[in-house]
Amino acid sequence: MPASSPLRLLLLLPILLLATRASAGAAAGSGVGVSGGGQLWCVAKNNAEDGTLQSAIDWACSADGGRADCAAIQQGGACYDPPDLQQHASYAFNDYFLRAGGAASPAACDFSGAAALTALNPSHGSCVFPSSTSPKNGSFTGTTTYGPTGTDLSYNSSWKPNSWSWLLHLSLFVMLSFVTHL
Repeated sequence: MPASSPLRLLLLLPILLLATRASAGAAAGSGVGVSGGGQLWCVAKNNAEDGTLQSAIDWACSADGGRADCAAIQQGGACYDPPDLQQHASYAFNDYFLRAGGAASPAACDFSGAAALTALNPSHGSCVFPSSTSPKNGSFTGTTTYGPTGTDLSYNSSWKPNSWSWLLHLSLFVMLSFVTHL
């Protein structure tokens, strides 16, 4: 039995590392609420470029474009935070998304790949983001247009397999295979 102990530890290591990473992420995000009622918000992606975000904000808040109510991200507004372009974009994207039909129109949350739907409430302090109820059985295809060109959403390129997920599945498979044979 002692010889198999290091093998079991080696097999359990990836799971322990992933569990530690997940619990650290949960502790870091403890100030952000997770919707239990199927609510959705449209927010800017973390990896979106500043130029793309600014163009999308300009369009969403314009009278000629999205006609989102962007008063909250203007000077003196509850969500005004000049250095945080991502928060400003998230607020504008979410307002446009809700005005376009919310969860019934998920394609309205794309902004050329700069936005995504989330169940994590992005509200903070006095800045409250209204939400949309998620569809029970919705279709996530369609098109939305802002600026000079449109975006075809029939293929959603924002979804990419997560390497940690693949590693976890592979580790679990290998671990269960060895443990059941020991």
